[in-house]
Amino acid sequence: MSNHTAHGHHHDGSQGHDHGHGGAHGNHHDPADFDWDVMGPLLEQNAELSSEQYTEAARWIAGLPDAPEVRRVLDIGSGPGVISCLLAEAFPEAEVVAVDGTPALLERTRDRAQRLGLGDRVSTLHADIPAGLAELGRADLVWAGNTLHHMGDQRAVLAGFASSLNPGGTVALVEGGLQPRQLPRDLGFGRPGLEARMEAVQAEVFEEMRAVLPDARRENEDWAALFTAVGLTPQGTRSFLLDLAAPLGDVARDHVVADLTRRRDGLRDRLDAEDVAVLDRLLDPEDPAGLHRRRDTYLLMARTVHLGRRRA
Repeated sequence: MSNHTAHGHHHDGSQGHDHGHGGAHGNHHDPADFDWDVMGPLLEQNAELSSEQYTEAARWIAGLPDAPEVRRVLDIGSGPGVISCLLAEAFPEAEVVAVDGTPALLERTRDRAQRLGLGDRVSTLHADIPAGLAELGRADLVWAGNTLHHMGDQRAVLAGFASSLNPGGTVALVEGGLQPRQLPRDLGFGRPGLEARMEAVQAEVFEEMRAVLPDARRENEDWAALFTAVGLTPQGTRSFLLDLAAPLGDVARDHVVADLTRRRDGLRDRLDAEDVAVLDRLLDPEDPAGLHRRRDTYLLMARTVHLGRRRA
């Protein structure tokens, strides 16, 4: 199963089964359902917290033996463009195209690129995948951050990514990894193991989301085998750790509060009443045992990147 913590439109906005970058971790929402003035900054904050993971992953790709020069990058499901800009910094000779289906997020990407002095190398493309695959053009690197699991026919979409590569080019899939851990197993109230129970419910929601996707097809998520099936040569898999120990700083703490707020609201009808009551206490800023005051909250997760290369 995937660690659905996307960075882009299928997103890093929610630490779990996402629209990346969204509400109930796994519900397949229409982008029009979101208030992007609210969600956009949350997605940016999430990706910024993981910037070291993404930067390390980009450096790994750039340092592969016999890696060709990267001149054009497609960031599929780019969301607010945090990763697009990181990729532009990691590949200083490359044009980076942020591809997303939400105009409000593409606008945030353009604004961010201008602020960082990258406006001449980071462009945007409004396109829905898979319908817009033919619009992408050629690239030396296709980065798909937690987007493929939102596609009904993952194999067909991966084949589309492969066909977009120049000879020697690479597809980088961010899929899998480890779900975030933020809370002690025993909070001192309620039943121990709250996060494990929430993850189990989210897994059910995720499977329901995938079942109703257009052209939904069950696939053994053996990414190396899927690379081979679409004509790419597997180049390895690595996981990159985000390890923010307790006590958290203000930015990370705010992220955990926002994340658990979305998860509680999205899963309220699926969790038992006792667990919902525990979440309500955790999210109460006046409760001494709540997230705003406790010093044992942390953030630990891993993102896994799988690489496949087109033959030169």
